Amino acid sequence: MDATLKGAPSSIFYPRVMNLGSRIRQAWVVSKPASRSRARLRSDSASDVDAQAEAERKRLDSEAREAMKVVAEQSQADDRPGAWKWQIRKRVWDLLEAEDIARMPRPVHHRIPNFQGAELAADKLRKMPVFEDAKCVKVNPDTPQKPVRYMTLRGMIDDFRLMYTQNRNLSLTGMKKLLVPQPRLRTGFFSMLDPVSMNDRDMREAVTQTGFRKFGKPLGLDAKLKVDLIVIGSVAVDPKTGARLGKGEGFAELEYGMLRFMGAIDDSTLIVTTVHDKQLVDEIQADKLLIHDVPVDVICTPTQVIFTNTTIPKPTGIYWDRLSPEKLNQIRILQQLKRQIENETGVALTLGPSERLPPTAQRVNQRTSGR
Repeated sequence: MDATLKGAPSSIFYPRVMNLGSRIRQAWVVSKPASRSRARLRSDSASDVDAQAEAERKRLDSEAREAMKVVAEQSQADDRPGAWKWQIRKRVWDLLEAEDIARMPRPVHHRIPNFQGAELAADKLRKMPVFEDAKCVKVNPDTPQKPVRYMTLRGMIDDFRLMYTQNRNLSLTGMKKLLVPQPRLRTGFFSMLDPVSMNDRDMREAVTQTGFRKFGKPLGLDAKLKVDLIVIGSVAVDPKTGARLGKGEGFAELEYGMLRFMGAIDDSTLIVTTVHDKQLVDEIQADKLLIHDVPVDVICTPTQVIFTNTTIPKPTGIYWDRLSPEKLNQIRILQQLKRQIENETGVALTLGPSERLPPTAQRVNQRTSGR
């Protein structure tokens, strides 16, 4: 280095850098109020969206309460089997909303209701030996059971990593898998999710409705599988008898019946539900349950695990004479199964009487809503 430059300030060597740093600092000072203003605008905009969504939720909740009031009143004069269930559903849905136990999507009327503490209930199940030992777990596609679906995928990888440290030759083949029905069975049958090639971000997406289709392997009625554990959602459940009420559309019962038909499950396959403690009731009349109603063996809430020791018989398959033409027309896989059975036996299956299908839930269009 030239002797005349020794001891010179660094700004002589790096004038552009120094000037650039100065300009950045000046620009930051000048733009700081503007940035804060933009941030406030974004915050205000988000608050407006949230406020609008909440107002819409309350409007839909009010409409749902009124509609449920009509349904409950009609059920009192309705002598059809199962009509009495709507009064219990209405009471539970109203209670979850009134005490703000419900979580999005709301209102929870006509849904398997999402609830505060769903993750805690799922964690109770995760610690049970029956879950730890299960190789294939079937979980319903509703929102409150999303934590169960995630922990099934996540837990499999965590367990494998722990075992792999002890046995480097261990293969992922045969590890726990997740079986999920397509929502309302409207686009297909079941999807099998295997987390072998998933990272955590993939797993979190895979347990949503869109993720079922993206990551799941579609299964047909001829799939050979054995399900070790069934997890279903509930609107209300009796801890003393295991009697359970769903949202009234019968999908859990149809899914169970199809799995029995496939030979994937039997009477010994445990059925677990995760619910809030406020969903525990004592007015479900077990003697009035229908032949296709599915009882539960275990109830997991945010605070406790209950073994019901149920004596209610489990369905042995699909009861076609209880299936209405309207319900059959909703579900392509059932139409396919009906044709298959009729072609194989040469006998036409007799369906049940026509019915007015129950209303479906209304969804609030909010950024955070949904499965």
